[in-house]
Amino acid sequence: MSNSHHIEIPKGKKIYFASDNHLGAPTMEASRPREQKFVAWLDEVKGDAAAIFLLGDLFDFWFEYKTVVPKGFTRTLGKLAEISDSGIPIHYFVGNHDLWMNGYFEEELGIPVYHKPQEFKLGNKDFFIGHGDGLGPGDKGYKRMKKIFLSPFFKWLFRWGHPDIGMRIAQYFSVKNKLISGDDDAKFLGEDNEWLAVYSRKKLEEKHRDYFVFGHRHLPLEIPLNEKSKYINLGDWIQYFTYGEFDGESFELKKY
Repeated sequence: MSNSHHIEIPKGKKIYFASDNHLGAPTMEASRPREQKFVAWLDEVKGDAAAIFLLGDLFDFWFEYKTVVPKGFTRTLGKLAEISDSGIPIHYFVGNHDLWMNGYFEEELGIPVYHKPQEFKLGNKDFFIGHGDGLGPGDKGYKRMKKIFLSPFFKWLFRWGHPDIGMRIAQYFSVKNKLISGDDDAKFLGEDNEWLAVYSRKKLEEKHRDYFVFGHRHLPLEIPLNEKSKYINLGDWIQYFTYGEFDGESFELKKY
């Protein structure tokens, strides 16, 4: 795994993290107030952001046809474009609800997209960052679903149809996906059973990282892994409206 990602944090600047907005759920109209809140947060943090990390499931469903992107989310995409254009780097990690991202973020918004966890050095601290789906023990239903979602046949079937039909199928699968990997999981399992904490502990055996930061669990969590390392889950923008703030020294989970 590459160690090439390094972001300096100038004095007075911070790095921000957010995850699991699920915009468009349960409907576009119902998610609009949450979208407005998120856009307001983006507008606020751009003032002192050295970088912004979005750890997946920004949309409840996202599929890019070659010339069509899903309707809606205009305010979010516009704000991300504005921030990216201003020179603040945004890093996007694909979640289990937005697996089919195929160039739009990179080409239109100038935002790099990662499909796997990545190592980052932020200031002088080592971070291991990802959405968190399908890692470690457990999450089995999700792992099965991902195989189907990413199969060439399923993608072909989806792309072959009209976007309106495709999006309807997408909505259906998105709800199914939630049953096995979203809101139903959002109860604390205890430190020893939180599979992302278990996964992080195992990764620590190979080398030290100061912070493991994930989304996916829809729970704001801070779990010490040893005296020097911590596992953090960012929560969500459905129930908790939590985000991460790193100033170069310490990482804080905050509520908006």
